[in-house]
Amino acid sequence: MYKILEKQALSDIIKLLVIQAPHIAKKAKAGQFVILRITQFGERIPLTIADFDAEAGTITVIFQEVGKSTRQLWSLNPGDNLVTLVGPLGNPSEIEKYGTVVCVAGGVGVAPIYSIAKALKNEGNRVISIMGARNKGLLFWEEKMKSVSDDLIVCTDDGSYGRKAVVTTPLKEIISTNNVNRVWAIGPAIMMKFVSIVTMVFNIPTVVSLNTIMIDGTGMCGGCRVLHEEGAKFVCVDGPEFDGHKIAWDSLLLRQGIYRNEEANAIKQWEHTCHLEKTI
Repeated sequence: MYKILEKQALSDIIKLLVIQAPHIAKKAKAGQFVILRITQFGERIPLTIADFDAEAGTITVIFQEVGKSTRQLWSLNPGDNLVTLVGPLGNPSEIEKYGTVVCVAGGVGVAPIYSIAKALKNEGNRVISIMGARNKGLLFWEEKMKSVSDDLIVCTDDGSYGRKAVVTTPLKEIISTNNVNRVWAIGPAIMMKFVSIVTMVFNIPTVVSLNTIMIDGTGMCGGCRVLHEEGAKFVCVDGPEFDGHKIAWDSLLLRQGIYRNEEANAIKQWEHTCHLEKTI
């Protein structure tokens, strides 16, 4: 039922899959996510819905191939099926006509912010977008972002493409010359933290989309808990979008690295298994 229809490498480590999921595509909205499993005993992987086509009955997911499960996911081919695919999960983005909005995407954060920028543009907002990555090889969907933005600024940390800058540099310039009504920031947690620090100074409402450790996606396990100004929140049911000015960022950053050793061991075991299978 959840057949992979298309796969595309957007960079060396950023991958795209188009999946047949008519029930999810019919109900999906910007900002929501899915949880999938590759095998019966596999890890439950939360991925943002980067795009969806209700008529075709498909959803598009984009992920960074870094851990065991994402590497295994990329090893699948068109025609292969996922064991489970649950969604759409989480609360959709609050899309209204705000005026001038800035959409800031870091790295693979371009995937979720594209559908948000598209929805904001369709609602009549002036959309200014900022895309940032460590280098040119990690950038993707520039033309798609340009198509839903009134202005697009592209940055790389090393200056290999676009402007040599981190995303907060053009953000400050935009805020100083425009009446910005709202900011969306999606990407690495450290990036969202510093975007929130910048916008807090100017008292601009800022929405961030959190990608935390997650297991069941229903609020039962507590794995996605995040400290919030109003108390503990669960990303899967209270989010994934939150007011960036109310998140305890240092706590979130600390929790993200809690299973780093286990993740490294899982990759080694999977690579060893793959090697054995090739030699048999």
